[in-house]
Amino acid sequence: MELQSRSSLTEWPIGGRMVAVLLSVFVCCGSQARAGEPAHRATLRVATFEADVTPPIGSPLCYGFVPPAKSVDDPLSARGIVLLGAGKPIVLCAVDWTGIRNATQDAWREALAKAVGTTASRVALTTLHQHDAPGVDGTADELLQEAGVVATMHNLAATRDAIRRSARAARESVKTARPVTHVGQGKAKVERVASSRRVFGPDGRVQHVRYSACRDPEIRAAPEGVIDQDVRLLSLWNGDEPLAVLSYYATHPQSYYGRGGVSADFVGLARTQWENEVPDVPHIHFNGAGGDIAAGKYNDGSEENRPALASRLAAGMRAAWESTKRVPLQPADVHWHTRRVLLPLKTSMQADAISAVLHNPQASDRQRFGAALKLSWMERVAAKQPIDVSCLRLGPACVLHLPGELFVEYQLAAQQMQPEMFVCLAAYCDNGPGYIGTREAYAQGGYEVGQWSYTAPEVEDVLMGAMRSLLQEAAGEPAMNDETP
Repeated sequence: MELQSRSSLTEWPIGGRMVAVLLSVFVCCGSQARAGEPAHRATLRVATFEADVTPPIGSPLCYGFVPPAKSVDDPLSARGIVLLGAGKPIVLCAVDWTGIRNATQDAWREALAKAVGTTASRVALTTLHQHDAPGVDGTADELLQEAGVVATMHNLAATRDAIRRSARAARESVKTARPVTHVGQGKAKVERVASSRRVFGPDGRVQHVRYSACRDPEIRAAPEGVIDQDVRLLSLWNGDEPLAVLSYYATHPQSYYGRGGVSADFVGLARTQWENEVPDVPHIHFNGAGGDIAAGKYNDGSEENRPALASRLAAGMRAAWESTKRVPLQPADVHWHTRRVLLPLKTSMQADAISAVLHNPQASDRQRFGAALKLSWMERVAAKQPIDVSCLRLGPACVLHLPGELFVEYQLAAQQMQPEMFVCLAAYCDNGPGYIGTREAYAQGGYEVGQWSYTAPEVEDVLMGAMRSLLQEAAGEPAMNDETP
């Protein structure tokens, strides 16, 4: 099967109607020149924005892999900041959705960029990966339509509306941007939340998978394994006044799911608890490299565990806030660097076999959805369309933005690459490649490097190299091929 590219921005593959969608988004967002004017003032400023992106009742959730929305347990939001005054505006946005993949990721970033007068390469769009939330991939959706699949992976109208809402919120936010004089950094241990999903046997291979909820007492009794125990907080200040807080913690955020109740899950509840304690300070939470991390050791899936996990994470956020140290921040201390990377495709993925599943009317919707997601990524790889990896420098701190369900080992490695800096990491930017393990992990087996990982073991070389290069530039070493203002 010959794969053709269909993921250019002007052809976002949702029934061939993306041009009209984007035009409607951009018209609502207003003039790029008008929105971008404040970015060129000498003073560093920040704007915060938030948009409701809760799907309507009946909408598919988690790419259609769980029951559709029957109720709303708590709302979903797209939250972010716009940094102005350090070249073209920089946008960081975190969405309470399962994932935003491929052409949909490209289109959403472009809409945010248009709204504030910047380029998509200076927009980092991530998800928190809750499962009772939408998962979207426009290319996969079109593949399903072409194959005659009646069921859909997401609510198209709700996706369009979410893009419009978040872009409009970003555009409006720059009108009330506030001066930034300091950046704060703090971290604290989170107790009894994260644990490795991969439980190894005596042969060094994965023996058990400790999913987000684990009811087997023997598997739950296994050690926590390799995790990043800390939640890290970055804060932006105007003098003594906090303007925004960005938090970073690596774990799958599920307590329980698949019952039809839309929810931001325990990470969303923890975020709300923190905001109630520190009112009037917007809190944007980012999921770190949690591909092989979940709450399974401390969670049996019972409903009472959701608020318990939320309280433990919120306690870590509170301790990190209390440990925050501030330093002055000037426009010259803010830098944005990018790399465009091509990720190697897993050799076992064969387009003809996967396409046969997609076009098989006897296959289940779940099987056909999975095939469409794989083919969507394979089309991108075949077209040699790279993925952006970016790094934001804020004085003594750096934030990396990376794709996929990244293993925590990448996050720990990034911290070791620049131990003198405060390194944060947000994964789940473009979820197109699925799980991304280390070279060693692929040899160890396990669920994460199985059918839901679309990359080859050599992906470690590509991403570790990009991370190292970005962090070296951020630390002031000679820049090579960086994104300049």
